[in-house]
Amino acid sequence: MSGKTIRLILITSLLYSLCTASDALCENTRNTIEVYLLREVTVKDNTVRLGRVGIIRGEESLVARAGEIALGRISVPGQKMIIDRPTVLSRLASNGIPASKVTLTGAEKITIKQQQQIIKGGKFVELALLFLEKNPPADSVCQLNPIRIPADLVVPTASKDIKLSPRLAGSSAANQAGVRIAVLADGKQIGTREITFRLKYNYRRVVTLAELDAGTVISPENVRIEKSIENYPEPANWSPPYGLITKRRLGANTVIRPNMAGAVKPPILLNRNQTVVIRLERPGLLITAIGKTMQKARAGEYIKVRNVDSRRIIFAKVNEDGTVEPVF
Repeated sequence: MSGKTIRLILITSLLYSLCTASDALCENTRNTIEVYLLREVTVKDNTVRLGRVGIIRGEESLVARAGEIALGRISVPGQKMIIDRPTVLSRLASNGIPASKVTLTGAEKITIKQQQQIIKGGKFVELALLFLEKNPPADSVCQLNPIRIPADLVVPTASKDIKLSPRLAGSSAANQAGVRIAVLADGKQIGTREITFRLKYNYRRVVTLAELDAGTVISPENVRIEKSIENYPEPANWSPPYGLITKRRLGANTVIRPNMAGAVKPPILLNRNQTVVIRLERPGLLITAIGKTMQKARAGEYIKVRNVDSRRIIFAKVNEDGTVEPVF
């Protein structure tokens, strides 16, 4: 065999080996993927998939398959997830793509957060205020002041239909009103906020026009009615205190409080040691006796009376005619 023939055989064998190796390499390449991991990612949905946090290259069907692999789930609005390379390889392997067919590049760890919107605390206050203005807890309420601003609420942007639903909430204080606002996302409640308001009321008050001595009868000539704003509502049966008398001296421009005036008392009808008729009357029976009062009294009051004949002390009610009736 000539040298030329031998060289031709060697060249042919070498070319065949190179083609075989190339085919094997191509076959291996077709069964592998390269994943470039991003350092920080913001996603819309709460389910995190590999295709959202990395750039995947390789055979098209394998790339599509790997891109749909779930790496975890964001369960709380505002939550951050951190995924490292071992986690990525583990999730790939559990879905039939072994680590031997994966090349990871890029970041060692991925920080993932969800796109979100924030409902500010002030927005809740505005809604609660509007609700109370349409549904006032009392007709005389004139001011509504929030005691505190509620915390902001984080809502995932994946929620398309977000509604705020207010309703009255109970309050233990007479001059406060509460509103509870439910936050609904796609028909499901995802949070609540409660806002408490301190109430102010329209109030009428009575003010002296001049100095009034104790025992002065209150009338339109010596007082005026002013409108004011108070922390508590006026009594439901409020009326001007005309006809009442002052219990003590009041200076000019004094606001008359309920404890400063009272009803006019009837005059003293019986004085101490006064002789009175003790009268006991029943159907078909009338008994009378003479007695001595042991204290002064008005009509309708109860006093002690000493029977002049028996010297016994009895308890009796003073009648309008000045007689007294024993009480048994």
